[in-house]
Amino acid sequence: KYTKFSIYYYRINSLDQKTSIYSRLENIAIPSGEENKTAALSYDYRIMPLENASSTGTYYCKVKWNNIQKMGKGVFVLVRDTGYVNTSYGWEILITLTVFLAVLSITATALLLWKRK
Repeated sequence: KYTKFSIYYYRINSLDQKTSIYSRLENIAIPSGEENKTAALSYDYRIMPLENASSTGTYYCKVKWNNIQKMGKGVFVLVRDTGYVNTSYGWEILITLTVFLAVLSITATALLLWKRK
């Protein structure tokens, strides 16, 4: 009864909307002498290409046997449109802070020297 099963691939977006991607029915033949043994089968499915940012979401795989269903944990995929520039201000902040501290240090030194005279 476990030799026939269905595999479903789908995506759930940020609005919890489910989009079916692909499904297939499998009928696995069990070799003689392998009955009543646990078997693990691997199925890969490549989703290509991801069209645009609306393809962002968590992608899942689900397998159904008769009344039993098992679902994967899901993989989150973030899709960015062409021309996206990652805005990172790390270097700019570091340079600005360094210049500010240098100017402050020079000013404090100049004031101390001027007060001594």
